[in-house]
Amino acid sequence: MKIGIVGGGPAGLFYAYLMQRDRIACGQPPHDIRIVERDAEDATYGWGVVFSDVALAFVRDIAPGLYDAMTAKQEVFDEMAVVHRGVHVTLAHNTFHRMARIDLLKALHAACRKVGVAIEFGRRVDDPAAFGACDLVIAADGANSAIRTRYAEHFQPTLDERPNLLVWYGTTRLFDALSLIFRQVDDGLVIAHTYRYSPKLSTFLVECDPATYVKSGLHRMSEADSLAYCEHAFADDLQGHRLLSNRSSWFRYTMVSNARWHHENIVLIGDALRTGHPSVGSGTRLAMQDSIALFQAYKTCGEDVPTMLEEFVRIRQPGSESLRKAALKSTAWYEDLGPKLSLDPVAFAYDYVTRSGRVDHAEVRKRDPELADAFERMHPEVFAARPI
Repeated sequence: MKIGIVGGGPAGLFYAYLMQRDRIACGQPPHDIRIVERDAEDATYGWGVVFSDVALAFVRDIAPGLYDAMTAKQEVFDEMAVVHRGVHVTLAHNTFHRMARIDLLKALHAACRKVGVAIEFGRRVDDPAAFGACDLVIAADGANSAIRTRYAEHFQPTLDERPNLLVWYGTTRLFDALSLIFRQVDDGLVIAHTYRYSPKLSTFLVECDPATYVKSGLHRMSEADSLAYCEHAFADDLQGHRLLSNRSSWFRYTMVSNARWHHENIVLIGDALRTGHPSVGSGTRLAMQDSIALFQAYKTCGEDVPTMLEEFVRIRQPGSESLRKAALKSTAWYEDLGPKLSLDPVAFAYDYVTRSGRVDHAEVRKRDPELADAFERMHPEVFAARPI
């Protein structure tokens, strides 16, 4: 097959690797696969990426060699923390694998090159015709997908821009626990999502609601002034460390979905198809699982592209939709924190854990009995009326 892939992120790279590795393993002539990426090879925006044990297992199961390369520089920790009113509430038994996004991309670049996939950097593709005649075109060009925009009448995207503002920083303060820090300042509420992902750096994503954004003057500040404001707001947490910018500017997160996943021989995967949300950390996982599903559809249907794409939708859509709904509930939780800020730290952390609607008290007890015990001790009234 001749396959053109727009976008050299995890979705496009992983799919190309799986397809070409399979041909080599079967002793067949390689596919003609070409990836075009708009950014330079060493460019990366953002800092680290996070996988849970379950989320990373899918890579290990289908591509153990790539799994070893991906995790060679990973940081693994077993703890989360919610900081409310200055009190740290530990959420135990939450194993996360963290790595620098650039290390993940380098591992995928090397894997693709090893199986003979061509990658062209520094070129933007808005039209599938740039590949010439192709059997299949993969639009893996991100949340602002140019290919999806070009064929919007066919894909019928919904672009749900959420109200809260976010800015992506790094810091030299090492947060071993994946920490969610809620700080009430004079201008309102600011939130940090932070975790260590290398021996020297942590991701530090800051979030605030629109009222805080305007009252603080952040909407008028330069990049340097905005960084200084956030350093001051989280001074107790940073403990003298600085925030680091990588062209870091405030943005509103757009949750993407599409009524149709493919058009003719073009298919959307990754963030071009559907986005998760930073609060659930599912973007890279969703993207790479799309790649696996599309590869599995090829293994089932062969080179019959229309049938393959229908099979991709059939096997991928249910799990994708479930995660999308969970991400939406998680996002909404952060957007309506006002009534929750009066909760004591334990109740606030408990409310966070159950925010998606997929975790009840029995599941909290199974995952984190220490939190369940603390919540039951401090709030017996919640359980008093329940039947024994």
